[in-house]
Amino acid sequence: MKLKLNKPIAIFDVETTGVVVGVDKIVEIFVLRIDPDESEHEYYALINPGMPIPPRTTLIHGISDDDVKDKPYFKDIAHDLLKFLGNSDLVGYNSNKFDVPLLIEEFLRCGVEFDYSKRRFVDVMGIFHKMEPRNLKAAYKFYCGKTLQNAHSADADTRATWEILKAQLEKYENTEIEDENGELIKPIVNDIEALSKFSKTTRNADLVGHIIYNEKNVEVFAFGKYKWQSVEEVFQKEPQYYDWMMKSQFPESTKKLISAIKLRGFNKGNVKS
Repeated sequence: MKLKLNKPIAIFDVETTGVVVGVDKIVEIFVLRIDPDESEHEYYALINPGMPIPPRTTLIHGISDDDVKDKPYFKDIAHDLLKFLGNSDLVGYNSNKFDVPLLIEEFLRCGVEFDYSKRRFVDVMGIFHKMEPRNLKAAYKFYCGKTLQNAHSADADTRATWEILKAQLEKYENTEIEDENGELIKPIVNDIEALSKFSKTTRNADLVGHIIYNEKNVEVFAFGKYKWQSVEEVFQKEPQYYDWMMKSQFPESTKKLISAIKLRGFNKGNVKS
């Protein structure tokens, strides 16, 4: 089945100095643009991030400081890249969580307007996870090799969940993965606290999850001394916390969000008065 396009799509991937949006920078980017006429166009660049590439990161993607020392900075290629992208929708793997926020951050850093509000984002990983079931029945079949009988009964589901957890502990006991700092860790261990942290998910309000939505769909902090408290309420009672965030190394996308929240709170105050 052919993909129906009414405007270009840009499939892309980036290699970076690390995995912290707002701090780390792009060192390599490749974009494959597919136009509606099915023609393909490529864009590639090695980029000087203006900061050291950690040795542990070089071990992952093979790009060192020497490789990029004479390469252009992102600000030097930003306009050409933006012209190449045009009005393309963006496609990647796990891109909604990392590649897209970091790309937007790079444009914002150098003052180049990148309007992503009219672009659509396709995350291939998201399709993968939705098409390959991640429900209890599928997990029971995958980990335990059994068909779940009486699904959606409390007894059967509870016992299946326990069997799955035990099977996961056994299957992944010696498995290592990279944590957010690029370090190899064993996430599946015989420890409830570690398993709790590893299995936790959030509902991001900003692109990287510094601000999340609580169960009432209110933006709350996901870090710091005001963790789980309403962003709008905190800014009203402690305006200097907003000032601190704006001056700190938070992603520009996060700063745009908190500015909008602060303005919203200010407008509410004017209406009340």
